[in-house]
This record gives sequence, structure tokens and C-alpha cells, in this order.
Amino acid sequence: MNGIGNRSFDDGLATEKRMHARVLTYVDEVARQGSIRAAADKLNVAASAISRQIKSLEDDLGTPIFNRAPRSLTLTAAGEILLVHIRETLREMDRNLALIEDLKGLRRGEVSVVLMSGLASNIVPRVVMQFRKANPKVAVRLQLMTDPDEMIAAVAEGQSDLAIGFDFPPRPNVRQLAVAMVNLGVVVPPDHPFAGRSSVRLDECADYTMVVADTSMVIRPHLEKLFARSGGRPSDLIETNSIEMMRHLTRLGGCITFLTPFDIETEVAAGQLAFVPVEEFARETQRLILLGPDRNPSALGSVLAEHFRAALG
Repeated sequence: MNGIGNRSFDDGLATEKRMHARVLTYVDEVARQGSIRAAADKLNVAASAISRQIKSLEDDLGTPIFNRAPRSLTLTAAGEILLVHIRETLREMDRNLALIEDLKGLRRGEVSVVLMSGLASNIVPRVVMQFRKANPKVAVRLQLMTDPDEMIAAVAEGQSDLAIGFDFPPRPNVRQLAVAMVNLGVVVPPDHPFAGRSSVRLDECADYTMVVADTSMVIRPHLEKLFARSGGRPSDLIETNSIEMMRHLTRLGGCITFLTPFDIETEVAAGQLAFVPVEEFARETQRLILLGPDRNPSALGSVLAEHFRAALG
């Protein structure tokens, strides 16, 4: 009995949704044609069915949506407001149906991502391999970029489906699909005196050679702000625009660097590096952001974005 009852309830919901979509189409076409008869001919539907559905909608709203003249129908003020919603709803439905059609079958095609270099050996490969396992016939194109504005432009102009990196500024024609808040910390070899500690102070780091991001990287402004608070830049520095270089020099020993947990998750899991919070960095938060186009995302880009959302938590 319960199974039959549930099926009846689900069938009722499906029928209600179909009727809702149908009445939106009826209102839109009557507004375009200016009469129920012309709309009925266009849609190949009985005029009485259209008239009945529109009358039922007007009863639900408690106000007419058409002014009825002997030879034509025109929208009332309420109808004008409603029509804006109806047409946007129908456009969104068409977009979603197109995405669903794209995803049917074998999911062939290509999806592209631009990314900052620090993510190239950690979260991005992990997510891409999960995506490829589920979609083995989809080609994935990955491109390293260092300039946030160029990455944003690649998505806004349709050259890339997604961009992932830190601290993207707001721009038109793109939107944030996922955001993870992270703190910079000190990264050290597993046998370093800092390893295993719950936190360190920035002044303690001055005793070691620091491998730091150069001025072209989004990490640098955060470091400069903190160095200024602690009395200026240390003199014993190695500067680079390569996250991979920061990791490698630190693994060799004798150096420390400053990165986020996302930058070193593979090395931490392998026991090659350790992450230790820095007290002064507690309020210095970075934002790891996944960007997509503001309108008309590709179907495969949307699927890959879901994998990234799950990874970012």
C-alpha cells in the first residue's frame, strides 16, 4: 500500500510540473500572438484548453493577467510582471534541458581548466582523476597561469570552462562556484624542530632561510603585510615564482616556506613535508576560489565543477 501511495504521489507531482510548464508556455504564446485562437493554432492545442488554463491561473493569482477586448488580448500590469518571470523561467528550462541532452550517452567532448601553479600537484590532479574515472571519454585540458586577471579573462571569454586559484578579484561575466577559506602557515621538513608543534611565531622563523613567493604571486601581499608588522622583511630570503621550487627547496632541508594546506596535501600525505600554523597568520585568510562563466556553462564544465565543490568541502 505504501509503495502504491508513494507512486501515486510522485505521479501527481510530475503531472503538476508538466501542467505548470504548459500554462507558462500558453501565457507566453498568447502574449506574443495577441489572441487565444492564434496561440492555439501556433501550439496546435485546443483554444478551450488554453483559455481554461489561463483562467485557472488568474483565479489562483486573484487578478486578471490579460485585458480581454473583442478582437485581441493585451497584458494587464500584473500580466507584464508575470511575463518577465515566465520568459526567464522558460529560458532557464531550455538551458537546463540542453545541458541534460549534452550529458546523455557516452559523455564525449572536452573540458578545460586554468589553474595556479601551486595546485598543479595536489587538489587539481586528484579531482581530475576522479572526474576521468567517471567520464573516461572526456578530454581534459589543464593550463598553468600566474596572472589572476588572465585566468578570469580566459573563463569570461570562453577560452576555459573553469579557473581555480587564490584570491580572485570580482569581475563581470564570471561567478564563484565554490570558495574555501584557508590560512598560510610555515612549511617544513618532517624532521624540522617546528614539525609537530601546534603553532609558531613569525619571529621564530627568522632563524631560517625563507623561500618566499616573489611579487608576481598572490601569496606575496599577505607575506609583506605580516613582515611589516614584525619589523620588516628578513634578509635571508630566496624568492621564486614557483610553488614547486618552494616545496622542493624545503624538502631538501635548511629552508622553510609559507604556503597553504592545499599547496602541500600530497607531500603531507607522503610524509615529505609538515604544515604548522603561524600565530600571526591566524587572521590572514586566503580564499581558494573556483570560477565559472556567469552564463551558459558547458555541461561537462558543470560536472567537473561538482567534483571540485566536493573536494573543497
